[in-house]
This record gives sequence, structure tokens and C-alpha cells, in this order.
Amino acid sequence: MSELIHNVLLYLEGLGYWGIFLGLMLEVIPNELLLAYAGYLVSKGEIHFLGAIVCAVIGGTLAQIVLYWIGRYGGRPFLEKYGKYLLISKHHIDVAEAWFNRYGTGMIFTARFIPIVRHAISLPGGMAKMPLGKFTLYTGLALIPYSFLYVYLGMKLKDNWETIDQIAGPYIKPLIIAAIVLTLLYVGYQIYLKRKAKN
Repeated sequence: MSELIHNVLLYLEGLGYWGIFLGLMLEVIPNELLLAYAGYLVSKGEIHFLGAIVCAVIGGTLAQIVLYWIGRYGGRPFLEKYGKYLLISKHHIDVAEAWFNRYGTGMIFTARFIPIVRHAISLPGGMAKMPLGKFTLYTGLALIPYSFLYVYLGMKLKDNWETIDQIAGPYIKPLIIAAIVLTLLYVGYQIYLKRKAKN
């Protein structure tokens, strides 16, 4: 782990719950690492498990709402010009937009578990002017199991929380498979509705 990330984590630790909230909202370090570190703090008794989850979900949701607003008011030209500063490439935007346009608003939930489009999917949601309330609900619901898993693993790993990338793999795979299954079910349902509307 780099010295920069280490120093950021130490600073956020001093803020307690606010540190988790701000860390997830600003995304200054990888979310998985921050959530595992939050679990480590839970194991030390410095914060409570439920409080860590609540702060993570709220902070992570607000971060995605910012991307939603960027997509809604900046549009594709803005994103293609400045997306690199958000660590989102043109390819990510293309894939996320194609998924969203083809399969609809349900992708806001299911895509949260798929690495390539997890963050970028908020942008086409904004560009399509998806209702903010619906966007926020889907995003928050998706972040609950994601946050729960990493905080729980970080809590169990204790001082070895930095190994989260190696440990989380077997747990993340079922989540990705479940997300793909949900996506396929959702897509199938959307196709069924379209065919029904034509008949």
C-alpha cells in the first residue's frame, strides 16, 4: 500500500464515521480498501459495524449522485473531455451507455456489481434524465450488500485487512454471478414487456 493511501487512511480514521462517509463520497482511495479498513476499525472497537455500513452507503450513494448530475448537466461532450479526471475512460462511458440504453433503468442496480461499468453507469442515468429518486434508491440498495461484504471481511481480517484483494475474490465472484443472473432476468422481462406491448 502506498504511503499516500496510508496517510489518507490515518487521517480518515481520526474522523471516525465522518472519515468513512467522506472517503466513500470523495473516492480518494479505492472503495474496497476503505471499506476493509472500516472493518478493521470495527474489530478494534473504534466504530460500530452498523454505523460503518450506514456511512458507507450514504457516502457512496452521494458520490454516484455527483456523477449522475455531471451526466445530466454536462452531457457526453463534457465527459469525453474531462472524464479522465474522474478515472472514467471513454470506453467505460460507451459500455455503460450502451447497457443503459438497451436495458433501461434497472441497470443502475445490477451494474453496481460488475467492475467495468460499476461507476460509469451513473453517467448515462443522468444523461437520460432518469428520475433522481429512483436513481438514488437503486444505487443505495446495490451498495448495501457491497459495503456489508467488505466491512465484514475487513473486520474478520483485523490486522491483515490490507490483504482484502486476495481474500475478497471468492466472495465477490458469487455477487458478480448473481448480478449477471439478475441482469439477464431483468433483460428478459424488458423484452417480454416490449413484445407484449406490440401484440
